[in-house]
Amino acid sequence: METVHMCVLFVLLTLTLGEDVKLKYKPANKPVRLFTEEELKRYDGREEGQPIYMAVKGVVFDVTEGKEFYGKDAPYNALVGKDSTRAVAKMSLDPADLTSDITGLTEEQLESLEGVFEGTYKKKYPIVGYTASRILTADGSPNKDFKPEDQPHFKIKDEF
Repeated sequence: METVHMCVLFVLLTLTLGEDVKLKYKPANKPVRLFTEEELKRYDGREEGQPIYMAVKGVVFDVTEGKEFYGKDAPYNALVGKDSTRAVAKMSLDPADLTSDITGLTEEQLESLEGVFEGTYKKKYPIVGYTASRILTADGSPNKDFKPEDQPHFKIKDEF
């Protein structure tokens, strides 16, 4: 009988801890969607009342909550309205780094990118979508490495 109680307790703890892990990501306010580069440019913080979006590693975050950092004339405004993966990895605001291209980054820069992506953006800001470049390859064919079911808040019925 005691073994049954232990098994039930184990299952309950596992489910409870599993729920805590699921809540690790800040929920999206709206269903996530696919953004083209042109569409993402519209959310660059210049227009009052408009959300401010920034992409890192092809994931589009709503950074409006941090408008004192990302809004018009704010210190990190150069990062918004685009995929700024390289700039985040290099901790750079150089216009040449305001791109999703990670070619030639050092191992240290890639580790920094992953740390900021997981520890800052995914924890602090809601995910509102993905860039076309994350889901599609350069020739427009589907990116076989992209698995929507592995992405937090991504529901195929909301997107396609």
